[in-house]
Amino acid sequence: MHHVILYPAIDILDGKAVRLVRGDFDASTVYRDSPLEAARSWVQAGARFLHLVDLDGARDGEPRHLDELAKITRELDVPVQWGGGLRSPEAVREALKAGAERVILGTAAITDLDFLDSVLGTHRDRVMVSIDTRGGKVATKGWVETTSIDAPEAIARLQHRGVRRFVYTNADRDGLLEGPDLDEVRRIAEAVRGRWIYSGGIGDIEHLRQLAAMRLVNLGGVITGKALYENRFAVADGQAALQ
Repeated sequence: MHHVILYPAIDILDGKAVRLVRGDFDASTVYRDSPLEAARSWVQAGARFLHLVDLDGARDGEPRHLDELAKITRELDVPVQWGGGLRSPEAVREALKAGAERVILGTAAITDLDFLDSVLGTHRDRVMVSIDTRGGKVATKGWVETTSIDAPEAIARLQHRGVRRFVYTNADRDGLLEGPDLDEVRRIAEAVRGRWIYSGGIGDIEHLRQLAAMRLVNLGGVITGKALYENRFAVADGQAALQ
C-alpha cells in the first residue's frame, strides 16, 4: 500500500519557529519561541516525519541552527529532513552528523554542479533537491532570484545527474492556504522519475484529499505549515486524508 506522509513544517528564523507568507522574510508570524517545542507538539500529535528549514541559514548561505536540529533529533524519536544554507559538502556532513535523516539542497544544487556531484557521490540516498517556483519558473536564493528555467526542465537536468528525491514548492501559493494547482501537481509528477514531496498552500483537509485522490505513485509526501499552526486540521486527520 502506497502511503503519502504528512510533513509538518518548522521554519526557523532568528531561532524561533515561524511561517512566512510567499517567502517574504518581513511577513513572518512567530508561532513558537522554540523549534523543539514546535517539533514536540507535532510528534505528540502523530507526525511521522518533520520538515525543518533553517531560514537564517538559507539567507546567510551556511547553516545557523544545527544545534536546534541536534536537540530535536536527540529528544524526539522522529526522522527529520533538513534544509537551509547547505551549500558545501562540509555543511551537508555537519547536518547529517547533527541527526538529519535527509538533507535538502536548494540553490547550490542548481548553480554548483561540482558540489551536487560531490554530495550525491557520498550521500545519494539521503539527498533531496528543493525545486521552488515563482510564476512557473525556478527561483533560487531563498526565492529572491528567479531563473528562466521551468520546473520539469530543472527536474530533468537534476535527474540526469543522479538526483532521486525532490521537494517541489509553489512559492506563489506558499502560506496563502488556497490549495494546490492540481494541473501543476500532475505536470511535476510526470517529470519526476524518483520520489517527490509537494509543498505550497495547503489550507484544509480537502486539499489533502484532492492530492490523495490523484493516486500519484511517486508522491511521497505533502508538507504543511500554516494550516497546522492555525488548527485548520490536526496532524492525525491530515495523515488519514492522505491514505
